[in-house]
Amino acid sequence: MEFLTLLIIAIGLAMDSVTVSISCALILYKFNFKNTFRIALFMGVFQGTMPIIGWWLGHSFRVYIEAYDHWIAFIILMFLGARMIYQHITTNDDFKCFDPTSYKTLTGLAIATSIDALAVGITFGLIEISLITAALVIGLVSFILSFLAIYLASKFKQKLKFPFELVGGIILILIGVKILIEHILNHG
Repeated sequence: MEFLTLLIIAIGLAMDSVTVSISCALILYKFNFKNTFRIALFMGVFQGTMPIIGWWLGHSFRVYIEAYDHWIAFIILMFLGARMIYQHITTNDDFKCFDPTSYKTLTGLAIATSIDALAVGITFGLIEISLITAALVIGLVSFILSFLAIYLASKFKQKLKFPFELVGGIILILIGVKILIEHILNHG
């Protein structure tokens, strides 16, 4: 997998983390480096770790599904992308008040936002990819974008109305279509 494709996947996966990070920033009201670093670190570590777990699951079953791997990757990415778009359309913008800096809350948020990365990791087990590079890129991109989201949301102190989940969903769908088209073109 080429680096640009991996970077696009990482950005798409980070959109849930970015959205959660913005909501955390709006709850905190002001920028604090320690809290921002902690939130972004949780998002990055979980986003980077989940593909490894997913890869292991996908790689373990590769022999059994090799003939259909491109379809599986396509379906998983289409499902995840559609789910992100659906969540964007149906989610209420009101933020629930909670402490976004507590470890319990951060763990829950990080797991919830990295389920998509777990599923993408399964597709990584079905294609040739450097797992360590992929995990590092996904984790680092998620960390950086989450940190920037908190910083910018804190500085602007207003609800940002950019459709992060919608964009992330569209990106995942496009990557799924790209994988399917490349396989069809390369294998007849």
